[in-house]
Amino acid sequence: MGSVILDEFKTIPAKQLSPLVLAYIGDAVFELIVRTMVVSWGNAPVNKLHKEASSIVKAKSQAEMYFKIENMLTEDELSVLKKGRNAKSFTVPKNADVSDYRHATGVEALFGYLYIENKMERALELFKAGIGVETKENCFEQVR
Repeated sequence: MGSVILDEFKTIPAKQLSPLVLAYIGDAVFELIVRTMVVSWGNAPVNKLHKEASSIVKAKSQAEMYFKIENMLTEDELSVLKKGRNAKSFTVPKNADVSDYRHATGVEALFGYLYIENKMERALELFKAGIGVETKENCFEQVR
C-alpha cells in the first residue's frame, strides 16, 4: 500500500521502519503541508511565506501540537508518536529545548507513518487540530 508517489518505489511497511526513519520522511511531509497551507493564504513575498512557515515548523510549535493531538490518536498512531518521542537521535538541537525536540520528533514520526500508510486525510485532520486552524481566513492570527 502506498501513495501515488510511493507506488513508483518499493515501499517497506511503516511498522518495519525505525521511528527516526519515519521522522525523517515525516519532516518533509510536515514541511510540505505547512508550505502548502501558507501559500493557500494568498500571494505574498517569499520571505513572509518563509517566516510564517518557519513559525509552524519549529520544534516548539510541533511539541505544542504533540499535546493537542495525542488524545485524538488511534492506538497505532499513539504508539508511533511515543516511539518517535523516545527515539535516541544523534543530533543535538541548535535552537530548541531537548524536550521540545523530542516531542517534535514524535510528531514528525507520526506524519511519516501516516504518509507511508497513505493516510494523508488523517494527517491533514491532525495537522488542522494541532495548529488550531478552522478556516484559512484566521490562520495568520491563530498560528502566531
